[in-house]
Amino acid sequence: MSTLYSQHARSLQDKFDTRPLADRLEKTIVRNHATPEDQAFIGTRDFFLLSTIDAWGWPHCSYKGGAAGFVRFIDERNLVFPCYDGNGMYLSMGNIADNAKIGILFIDFESPRRIRMNGTATIQIDDPLIATYPEAQLVVRVAIERLWPNCPRYIHKYQRVEASPFVPRAGELAPIPSWKRMDFVKDVLPERDRQRIDDESAKP
Repeated sequence: MSTLYSQHARSLQDKFDTRPLADRLEKTIVRNHATPEDQAFIGTRDFFLLSTIDAWGWPHCSYKGGAAGFVRFIDERNLVFPCYDGNGMYLSMGNIADNAKIGILFIDFESPRRIRMNGTATIQIDDPLIATYPEAQLVVRVAIERLWPNCPRYIHKYQRVEASPFVPRAGELAPIPSWKRMDFVKDVLPERDRQRIDDESAKP
């Protein structure tokens, strides 16, 4: 019995005569681990899309960016990635604490290529790997449940222009985004941000 296809997915497969194809794909390309080729591809990505589910059952999709290689494999069944400073809402991280099941989509818009992944995630503030990620607040560990390459034919081709200047780098503080200087949030920023803004304003 399939653990990938629901009854409704099966009904649509039957309607459009794709059940044999769907079964063949599940049997041949869906796996519970990352191959060396998968790991090499994911290791070159500087962003991914993260899907989580909140305490009320609503799905959330979030863009996660970093330097190439910020997603690292512990082994073929486990990977890690950092949580950097954001808007302070912690929706994705809070959702993981409520519901550990996540989805991840890795995309290369230039090749094109993509990999889909489902996993069980945990977050840990004092994770021993946090020191290896400059400015990370948390480290997320993901146990891979299933992974498969996805047809890239509808991926529009885009060219990467430049890396975000806000991606944390060893030996330097990432700049403060302009929205944190806006009046509607200035008085409720974390003390660390307010102090940095005051220090920068005081410079000649």
